[in-house]
Amino acid sequence: MPDHLVHAYQSLPVSFTHGDGCYLWDNAGKQYFDALCGISVTNLGHNYPPLTAAIQEQAATLLHTSNLYSISWQQKLADLLCRSAGMDRVFFANSGAEANEAAIKLARLYGHQHDIDNPHIVVMQHGFHGRTMATLSATGSRKVQAGFEPLVSGFLRAPYDDIDAIEAIAANNRNVVAILVEPVQGEAGIVIPGRGYLQALRRICDQQNWLLMLDEVQTGMARSGKLFACQHEAVVPDVMTLAKALGNGVPVGACLCSGVAADVFQPGKHGSTFGGNPLASRAAFTVLESMLEHSIADNAAQRGQQLYDALRQGLAGNQQVAGIRHLGLLLAVEMKSPCQELVSRALQQGLLINVTAEKVIRLLPPLIIDEKQTAQLADRLVDCINHFTL
Repeated sequence: MPDHLVHAYQSLPVSFTHGDGCYLWDNAGKQYFDALCGISVTNLGHNYPPLTAAIQEQAATLLHTSNLYSISWQQKLADLLCRSAGMDRVFFANSGAEANEAAIKLARLYGHQHDIDNPHIVVMQHGFHGRTMATLSATGSRKVQAGFEPLVSGFLRAPYDDIDAIEAIAANNRNVVAILVEPVQGEAGIVIPGRGYLQALRRICDQQNWLLMLDEVQTGMARSGKLFACQHEAVVPDVMTLAKALGNGVPVGACLCSGVAADVFQPGKHGSTFGGNPLASRAAFTVLESMLEHSIADNAAQRGQQLYDALRQGLAGNQQVAGIRHLGLLLAVEMKSPCQELVSRALQQGLLINVTAEKVIRLLPPLIIDEKQTAQLADRLVDCINHFTL
């Protein structure tokens, strides 16, 4: 059979037919423990009953009208999101990259409204914000950027978790209008900054009249043990972007804004044909409502600590393990050498994991995982890693 797909992916040789909770089944009937969640997307697991029911009902009612008209589920979602985040307004898109594009456009427009003709945004080394032209230009990875030059200008890059570098930029550049940063760098290998980093960024932005823009596409929606990772430091940003787990698999993105950023966009300045359509909005509303009602963030914090402790104990004698780190159920096992082969080995054992930054095993299991399943996951991964490094 000819392959008509663009060769943009190096997909693994497995195809799944259905899922339930923490598990997936392939077309041969084999069961897999999903410890990746489609890269932090299906945080409520597969076939989550309230979401399945909401999608089915909405699909039989109304899918799309466009933003030329008011969308009631979009209004309900916006209200719940803003109340949960302590923010004022939200623009709905279809993905994390689109949400970050909206944030970048908002920051530039904010700069021009303040008579800055060449507005710049501070971004971080090794950060990841998407693959559109603006977001890959903001991304701190030459691997992602290579071959797509000329890149979009207007970005200044600083080391992650380095407040001195940000203060030096503030002292020497009058064109900066915003900072765009991940509370935890996901694609870089679950890099967790020191306590107080976000608070310090908030302080500098307030002093300089910059916008603090947080990319919570991977860290948001309870993944970190709080509904939003910035809540660990009680920081409210001017702009926050969400996607991935917001729809639990239904494509939806959001760019939230507050304070001085809330009214930057006016009619005609930005838009989306599909953004916030009735199906996506109802799905996201159901996801967020479920997370709040069932204390999903608390479970993520508890199971994340359990998984971290179990992995530390199980891998304590393995000299090839460089370190283990986590925030909620954002968890990384860093090896001392490249370990991409582990993905295939784990797959053979019915475990779905991911390796990023060449030698970091990234774990993003469903946030509904229970105590017994967490122990099962730890045992499987420890066995897989220890056999790999023998």
